[in-house]
Amino acid sequence: MAQDVNSPDYTIGVIGTGTMGRGIAQIAVTGGFQVKIYDAQDGAAVKAEEFIHRMVNRAAEKGQMSEDEATAANSRLQIVSGLAEFAGCGMVVEAIVENLDIKRRLFNELEGIVAEDTILASNTSSLSVTQIAAGCDKPERVAGYHFFNPVPLLKVVEVVDGQMTAPWVAEKLDAISRKCGHEPVRTQDTPGFLVNHAGRGLYTEGARILAEGIAEPHNVDDVMREGGANFRMGPFELMDTTGLDVSGVVMESIYEQFYQEQRFKPQAFIRNRMAAGLYGRKVGRGFYIYNDNKKAPPEEPAPPTDLPESVWVGPEGHEGAAVLAEFLDGKVDVETGKKPSARAICMVAPLGRDATMTALDLGIEAERTVAVDTLFGLEGRRTLMTTSVTDEGVRDLAHAVLTADDIPVTFIHDSPGFIAQRVIATIVNISAEIAQMRIATPEDINKAVKLGLAYPKGPLEFGDTLGPAKIHAILTAMHDFYGDPRYRPSPWLTRRARLGVSLMTPEA
Repeated sequence: MAQDVNSPDYTIGVIGTGTMGRGIAQIAVTGGFQVKIYDAQDGAAVKAEEFIHRMVNRAAEKGQMSEDEATAANSRLQIVSGLAEFAGCGMVVEAIVENLDIKRRLFNELEGIVAEDTILASNTSSLSVTQIAAGCDKPERVAGYHFFNPVPLLKVVEVVDGQMTAPWVAEKLDAISRKCGHEPVRTQDTPGFLVNHAGRGLYTEGARILAEGIAEPHNVDDVMREGGANFRMGPFELMDTTGLDVSGVVMESIYEQFYQEQRFKPQAFIRNRMAAGLYGRKVGRGFYIYNDNKKAPPEEPAPPTDLPESVWVGPEGHEGAAVLAEFLDGKVDVETGKKPSARAICMVAPLGRDATMTALDLGIEAERTVAVDTLFGLEGRRTLMTTSVTDEGVRDLAHAVLTADDIPVTFIHDSPGFIAQRVIATIVNISAEIAQMRIATPEDINKAVKLGLAYPKGPLEFGDTLGPAKIHAILTAMHDFYGDPRYRPSPWLTRRARLGVSLMTPEA
């Protein structure tokens, strides 16, 4: 009979006491479980025990638990000298080297030791749970149990169903997670599982923007942080923080594991930067330069002071044009209507389209046209996009009026979808496809990304806030321009956009 996770005697085994293993052991003892830890490396388990006791005691000092609770938690931790001592465990989780053969051999050996109903869980971040389980006599009791670093602080864990995982296994892992103070998210066994899968859009679309010469890394990061989307870090800051030697490998791995799905396609410069050792913060140089571990920020261009005589805003009746006209009202003379006067500069607010094609379609001179992104309104950092032939003086006049209230402006070259539109639409689209493929529920997709990646909103929540139809329009316009399947809208998004319902709407 399976052990009750609510029993004070329920025991969890942890194999591997590096950063992840010791973090898992720490939250398990504070969650009330008996924990046995083992590491094949001499002295590693002792160091882990000392670390865990120190962290538990520090939590008591901070008032996060009582001294009695800390003492009890520390007493539940036990070092064992070999795998045979895991015989009485209800669950064993491995946090060892990312090597399929080694993990398979470990689980094979454990199957000869533990009870038939003992769960064998893998903290793998990149290997197939199904392939790990395929080497076991009872693959139905094997699941993925992927935590994030640092484990005690990132309160989410992916509970991964392999092809043969029995329903009771994931249900029990859910219960264990909650007792440990973590939110479980359920996901099927696919490359990147849920969090790394859903997080591809920020990285890959940011890289595409740079590869296309649209903007510099700091431009992309500034817009994603300050332009209304409110990300804590943009894609290049994140890659520098994680280390390109890590994030670059993950990008290539997920792209190849999905049989070169274009939505996940990395850019060639990533591999070159990896070869050059431009890993980011840890080496002092990546997409940014770091002095004493601090990023050296680029300078903001000084805004000009001369305002335009008049600004024509178009196209007439367009939502983005209305936002622009309201912003400009009281600052300059605003023109609307079908055509601008001879004295006006032209401002447009396309959705998923570039400035050049918008100007041509409207029959206005591209030389006196600029585009402004209004996806998130104009309260934060603004994005100013020129056509391929915009006059420099027109650009400066537009810059002056957009910074009249001292809010900074980011300049970019012509691009369908600006920066924020194309990055957010890509993020939403990938998560819509995750929902379409039944990899995870819409609720778990949002929860996983917010807790695991610290996004300000879940991907489908972003889509609903902005409007599924708007996200669909951005992707459709980009797909029409590029002819690139990376921008094809997911069926999940397409149907809900056309029905006018939330992206959280499940299939009937």
